[in-house]
Amino acid sequence: MEGILMSIDKSVAAELASEAMEEFMKMAMDREEVLWSQGHGGKEALIYKEYLNQFTSAGMGQSSPDLKTDATRATAMVFIKSLSLVEALMNMKQWKDMLCCIVSRAITVDVISSGSGGSLDGALLLIYAELQVLSPLVPTRDVFFLRFCKQHKEGVWAVVDVSVDSLTESLSSSSLKCRKRPSGCLIQDMPNGFSKVTWVEHWEYDESEIHSLYRPFISSGMGFGAHRWLATLQRQTERLATELATPHLQNMVVGGRVDGGRSLLKVAERMRNNFCSIVNHSTLHNGSQVLGLKDGGVRVATRKRSDDPRKPPAGVLSAAASIWLPVSPERLFDFLRDGRLRNEWDMLSNGGPMHETAYIATGQDPGNNVSLLTASAQSKTLILQESCKDSSGFLVVYSPVDISQLNEVINGEEDSAYVDLLPCGFSILPPGSQVEVDDSNKENGALLTVVIQITVSTYNPRKARLTAESVKTVSNLISCTVRKIKSALSL
Repeated sequence: MEGILMSIDKSVAAELASEAMEEFMKMAMDREEVLWSQGHGGKEALIYKEYLNQFTSAGMGQSSPDLKTDATRATAMVFIKSLSLVEALMNMKQWKDMLCCIVSRAITVDVISSGSGGSLDGALLLIYAELQVLSPLVPTRDVFFLRFCKQHKEGVWAVVDVSVDSLTESLSSSSLKCRKRPSGCLIQDMPNGFSKVTWVEHWEYDESEIHSLYRPFISSGMGFGAHRWLATLQRQTERLATELATPHLQNMVVGGRVDGGRSLLKVAERMRNNFCSIVNHSTLHNGSQVLGLKDGGVRVATRKRSDDPRKPPAGVLSAAASIWLPVSPERLFDFLRDGRLRNEWDMLSNGGPMHETAYIATGQDPGNNVSLLTASAQSKTLILQESCKDSSGFLVVYSPVDISQLNEVINGEEDSAYVDLLPCGFSILPPGSQVEVDDSNKENGALLTVVIQITVSTYNPRKARLTAESVKTVSNLISCTVRKIKSALSL
């Protein structure tokens, strides 16, 4: 990173950011839809020929013939004030936490400008980020880019990103896998705490490393496009609003504090964030190793379980696999999140249905919630589960939790960061377009990613290895889970 910093002239970076802002504003404010067409279920896609006629793309040069183009626009009402959203976008920790399903890593490499007059107006950052789809079959998009923030008038802000590969020889090479042309969001304050957000995503990327199963999903703009960013943002801001408005638990049988619900939501948030960080192998801790099978298969890695000094060192084996299933994403989601049906696929259920002992809604849709499940009243272990849905996809994440630890957190006697979690779960995505099955039949179906983790008693990053036995264990767990899901759904 230091070498890249030294090679970027700040005045040139500021000029690039200004040009990117101008291009972005024209794309975002194109009310005549000269640049946009309706391609993929009403979503807006860029008319690239018209785009090339109007723009030189902020000094980035011509598109690379080796890279595929993905450019989309979406607009929606989001329950957050414009300044709050701007502040989150300009703070890498908040940005990552708010959009963890997409942002697996984010670092501020350099603050070129902190803004003017004590505000973020004019702030310019150099950022490194890893962006992901929750599948091991889609490589992360690793990109250095400028993020420029500008207030256009009272209650109207724009935050724009643009790759810096054109400014440094160390990034401008034939090995470039992706780059961001001027992209970002236009945020306008509306009544009652809402903002109108127009999001534009404009990418060039190398399609060759994406598994064929996911290429239709990515090329449709559903993987890294504006619609997914905006849908994820809507769901997360709704969750935050619900957390503030609903401090208590429904059907609560553990703990007694009125604000115990918020404590449980914090634990669930950490569980979900940890889950999102392990799906793609590139986001795992140093010392991790990956077994990648050419045709997808099961990806397995090792990592350290916890940095808690009060506990002995332990390791985790993480396994992830993605498959296509001939079932609608909605049906698959409803099946996997239903505790009463959990015994049909989950060995932790001990062969019987699980009962819901606590429930917190995290949005208006009943599919968005945090719950506690148990196999019996005598069990010392509960299952903490969060299910999420929006128009871009579905998520079901769960982890065993010790009931005594959970009671301590809910009663305010312990920091939620010390609750032992081992997140497992499912990401469910629409395929984006028709997927070929057996080279003859075509169905839509669902793209399912299964993630399972198991503990190992010791961990030494210098000696961490994937043994044949450990790979076989987690691979069998994945295979068994998939087989049971298929059987239960008669697939």
